[in-house]
Amino acid sequence: METQEQLQGRLHSLEELRTIVKTMKALSAASIRQYEQAVDAVSGYYQTVEQGLQVVMSDMPRSTPHEPPAQRAGAVAAIVCGSDHGLCGRFNEEIADYTLAQLPAGNDGSGRTRLLTVGGRVAAALEHEGRQVDRNLLVPGAAEQITRTVQRILVQLDTWQADAGVIRVRLFYNRHAERKSYQPTGMDLLPVDRERFQGLREKPWPSRSLPTFSMHRPVLLQRLVRQYLFVSLFRACAESQASEHASRLAAMQSAERNLDERLDEVTMTYRRARQNAITSELLDVVSGFEAITTARA
Repeated sequence: METQEQLQGRLHSLEELRTIVKTMKALSAASIRQYEQAVDAVSGYYQTVEQGLQVVMSDMPRSTPHEPPAQRAGAVAAIVCGSDHGLCGRFNEEIADYTLAQLPAGNDGSGRTRLLTVGGRVAAALEHEGRQVDRNLLVPGAAEQITRTVQRILVQLDTWQADAGVIRVRLFYNRHAERKSYQPTGMDLLPVDRERFQGLREKPWPSRSLPTFSMHRPVLLQRLVRQYLFVSLFRACAESQASEHASRLAAMQSAERNLDERLDEVTMTYRRARQNAITSELLDVVSGFEAITTARA
């Protein structure tokens, strides 16, 4: 049976742990809003890029039907967004499992899939399953640092295309969801879906006439596609980090409930032990008094 001093030590430890959990809850709640705002901001920029593509492709001839990206031959690369820190449930394990289920096993004739990860935890999860991670980037510490991370990813894609003949690039991340903290998501980043962009020509333009441009069309189209890749990667990083903090917030809320229950149990045990000690001392006093009274009589 634990002594009062031991129970007091356990109470002190539990209260300190509860303070840490509350602090992490507050940080996660604040961080979620930061990355949600980043997603909203980049959505407006994405609409601008999309409208630019609509203008550039408005009078271009439609391309002939082509094979779906999944059937094209060539080296494959994947970008996987995860986290550098734990205490966020199965956040990294779920996106790693989803990625492995979507990627070729490596014996389909396309060679080994190149992997770039954002986050050491998801890199470790993929390596645990026998996949080789070619490069790992640190998760941006704030929304303002996402741009630098995206630029590094684009440089790596250029290197893979030039040196390894990478044609297909897939992007995997946990998308922030309302009812559930996140949802594993994947998308084809390259080759660019030309049919989707050509479909933009059928969308109504918000004003009476289309704007004009003076830049050489292929150059402008190439730059707009580059911005499309940038926006897609930026949004994936922001969504992933919002999901990470949402998952951590849920984990901390569960931990706080468990700690509260444990604190109540230990507090009741401590009070019973203290009451038993007081009762024992009172009985000793009464017994001593009775013994003295009997001796005098």
